[in-house]
Amino acid sequence: MWALVIVGLLVVVAVDLWIVDRGEPREFSMRQAGIWVGFYVCLAVLFGIGLTVWAGAGTGGEFFAGYLTEYSLSVDNLFIFYVIMTRFGVPRIYQHKVLLVGIVLALVMRGIFIAVGSAALLRFGWLLYAFGAFLLYTAYTLLRDHNKDDDEFNENILLRWARRVFPTTSDYVGSRVTVRVDGRRMVTPMLIVMIAIGTTDLLFALDSIPAIFGLTKAAFIVFSANAFALMGLRQLYFLLGGLLRRLVYISYGLAFILGFIGVKLILEALHENEVSWAPQIPIWVSLAVIVVTMAVTTLASLVKARRDEKAVTPATGSPAEASQAEAPQG
Repeated sequence: MWALVIVGLLVVVAVDLWIVDRGEPREFSMRQAGIWVGFYVCLAVLFGIGLTVWAGAGTGGEFFAGYLTEYSLSVDNLFIFYVIMTRFGVPRIYQHKVLLVGIVLALVMRGIFIAVGSAALLRFGWLLYAFGAFLLYTAYTLLRDHNKDDDEFNENILLRWARRVFPTTSDYVGSRVTVRVDGRRMVTPMLIVMIAIGTTDLLFALDSIPAIFGLTKAAFIVFSANAFALMGLRQLYFLLGGLLRRLVYISYGLAFILGFIGVKLILEALHENEVSWAPQIPIWVSLAVIVVTMAVTTLASLVKARRDEKAVTPATGSPAEASQAEAPQG
């Protein structure tokens, strides 16, 4: 199963690159983004159904709960990706390639993180308490920083090291990551942006990986859910577009989900230590909480955005009506 998932992902990435990047570079259209998002979501659903048939409803439920959690947390990350793209001035026609390579890089690093985390949980049971406490703290910081301005991107250590060590050209050279200048091999800003996307996403994994371990301890399910969530993230970036700024309540929803999983982890650790009053929360309850929370927060965000738009609409009506009213009468 590990081999099938990894080989399948490599095939999908290769096909994705071949279809999207063949011919002249071009912007990713909304129609393309919608088709690809639908494709990856259907792929994840089919995989979850197959997992349910093969290993039972409990395993399938763990995958769907993990996938929805990772996908939900990824939506909050898309805004940071937008800030990175703006910070480095990436041309729109190359943004899809930057995201793909950066996300594949993040998936490789997440795989290592998942392997280490899974082995550590098997050996050190007290890590459940640590993960639970960390998720509760993360939920608190999401609520605390809800109104904080995130337009500034802070470069991490690896990115600063790459910018200092690698000789970098001042401008982009198409979609190339390296180029030879006066006989000297140099990297382009394209590589720096890919490193920024990949390493930033890995930092986000510090929240999402403990969250999914709160839903399942199976490393295979953790990796699969992360893989499917990440592979659909690139197209979701272009599909949502300006909608990201309208999801004003998304942080509240994510904070609630992380807090719920944090409590679930701590209760599970207490239950494993034979604390009689600590209940076990079944996976179907976790799945229901995740789905309902994201549906409510998304709907509430869109309703608020619509009301705000109506509130700022000029009393004269639409711009077209206003221009007609101001036009000189013949």
